[in-house]
Amino acid sequence: MNSLPDIQSLSLAQQVAQMVVVRASGYLFDHQIQYPAWEPPGAKLQNWIQDWGVGGVILLGASAGELALRSQQLQEYAPIPLLIAADIEEGVGQRFAGATWFPPPMAIGAIARENLDKAQYYARQKGAITAQEALAIGINWILAPVVDVNNNPQNPVINVRAFADMQETVSLLAGQFIRGTQDYPVLTTAKHFPGHGDTAIDSHLNLPILSHSRSRLAEIEFPPFQAAMAAGVDAVMTAHLLIPSLDEQFPATLSEKVLTQVLRQELGFEGLIVTDALIMGAIANRYGATEVPVKAVEAGADILLMPVNPQTTIQAICEAVTTGRISRDRILASVERIWQAKAKISRGAEVHRGTGVEIPVSLSDPSQRLSFLDHLAQPTAIQTVTHILRDSQQVGGSLPLRSKPLPNSSPGRNLIIVDDILTCDVLGRNAPAVTIPQQFGYQLQWVDCHRPLIPRDQNDHPIPTLLQLFIRGNPFRNTAGLTAVATDWLQWLLKNQILEALVIYGSPYILEQFRPHLPAQTPYVYSYGQMPEAQAIALKVLFDQIESSYGLTEFI
Repeated sequence: MNSLPDIQSLSLAQQVAQMVVVRASGYLFDHQIQYPAWEPPGAKLQNWIQDWGVGGVILLGASAGELALRSQQLQEYAPIPLLIAADIEEGVGQRFAGATWFPPPMAIGAIARENLDKAQYYARQKGAITAQEALAIGINWILAPVVDVNNNPQNPVINVRAFADMQETVSLLAGQFIRGTQDYPVLTTAKHFPGHGDTAIDSHLNLPILSHSRSRLAEIEFPPFQAAMAAGVDAVMTAHLLIPSLDEQFPATLSEKVLTQVLRQELGFEGLIVTDALIMGAIANRYGATEVPVKAVEAGADILLMPVNPQTTIQAICEAVTTGRISRDRILASVERIWQAKAKISRGAEVHRGTGVEIPVSLSDPSQRLSFLDHLAQPTAIQTVTHILRDSQQVGGSLPLRSKPLPNSSPGRNLIIVDDILTCDVLGRNAPAVTIPQQFGYQLQWVDCHRPLIPRDQNDHPIPTLLQLFIRGNPFRNTAGLTAVATDWLQWLLKNQILEALVIYGSPYILEQFRPHLPAQTPYVYSYGQMPEAQAIALKVLFDQIESSYGLTEFI
């Protein structure tokens, strides 16, 4: 990594460019790009980094091994060391295959209801493992933890990404996650300020309005951010929300009253303020592509995440400085905070080198090319994931469903319902949700938005059915609850008395909605996780294929 130059030696455009973080594919080749509307081809990305001097990149997609190569490639382009960020709220494996994939934060929050000490231990472990694995593949900025209080079950975008629906639990667990990262030179991020938990609209699509009073915000929404600050969080991410009690005109990301007066002055936050993605519909649809970043800087933002066009963004902010709309001191204040953050990463890497993780891994050195593998998905990490999944799982009804296969003459149906199988990365031909029921005679049937209807001939041939639902709140889904497809199928199975068992992966609110309608004897298993490990654990419980004791004997 190159060293940081004197800020005063940079031109205005170079200083402003350091405030810009662009989105890019984690894959190495252009033909692998998954989201061409947001992820530039390689030549353009290189131009943004090398010639325009953007300050950072947020990456999505690829395996952890590919990401290790990608992050080094991008750092080599950069005249000034980059912030390399990722939304890894559920561990590095959530975004980059091969690394550790944790269940969502709300799983740990559920454990806290029964055993707060164990939950805090899990949160610390998750922070430490995420930090170590991130650094091993070149990520130095973790865009987590979520500190929103998800007190609205219909929240389509936060949902299980939050630790809990109680601010005390969120505060404790978020603080432990941050503390868990602190043995490693990474940045952490509390999001989404002033609090996105009590909304029923996805800000990726439209602008939510939160009508709470200032006193309510101070009681419920602010405390987890204050706890994160006390724990040493490096950055706070803004929310694209309109909160009239704080600012009747502008959403939080563009509000000087929210970012400067409340976050900086009232709450005393001195670290980086980073916007949520500026391409999101909540603000991108209401303001011009060049006006949004200018207003965000006026409001107090230091980092502009994913502007619609990085080049025009830099030019627009420079023009705003030239015309006197934004002061030069305002830009310098942000760049100084960015320098402090980058210096922390750089100094920490030097101190940390030789203590277990090479940072950054030099893949040009043959002796180090595979060293990052020693820090990904290690047995302790996998064991921690397993314990969190098992300790947060809920079961009911007459279990087990079966302990031996069905006779060939009477097969059952394994009905898996997802939003869209084309975008579902937790299922495939070898997924436990497919293979384990198959061992017990269940024949697979997929249902999603492309094949939503119940075939007419089903009424003539009722088949005992294991129903597996993959439903959780996700960005761009715009609903946290059941789809019409899932509702119709469940009602039909119950009406015809052929629902043998139910497995839900994702939202606990779905289980709460279903449980009153399930016959008392119908077996069910609920898991916060959707990844293969969650599927395997849930189905082994359902089919009585799991060991009788699996709790941690010691956790503190």
